[in-house]
Amino acid sequence: MTDSFTFELLAPDRLLASHEAREVGIPGAEGDLTALPGHAPLIIALRPGILRVAASDGGEIEYVLTGGFAELAAGSATVLAEWAMERSSVTSGMLREHIAAAESDSNALEGTDKDSADKTLADLNALAGVIGS
Repeated sequence: MTDSFTFELLAPDRLLASHEAREVGIPGAEGDLTALPGHAPLIIALRPGILRVAASDGGEIEYVLTGGFAELAAGSATVLAEWAMERSSVTSGMLREHIAAAESDSNALEGTDKDSADKTLADLNALAGVIGS
């Protein structure tokens, strides 16, 4: 078995990353997980959080994302993010915009849709706390 796999991170407007990785820490909607080489095929929904990538060259990089999906396979991990940016480039203003939009969504909804929007809002607020915004 190989010790790396292909990792790609795509946002709606661009390819953010494409390289070999040793592992990828993924903020899953139903719990966090780590993708490793040889991972069983899986498609998961993402929650707002930090995507951590350990590159095969020894470097590590973190990305902030607001949700999306990840497709895992034995030789690859592809993350399709609603919005994503390298953590070092994220500002408090960016997160405040996402939080304001989530608050607006939450206030406009009812029932299970509101529950889902409230969860996203809570995840964004927690993310802002981790980022220090």
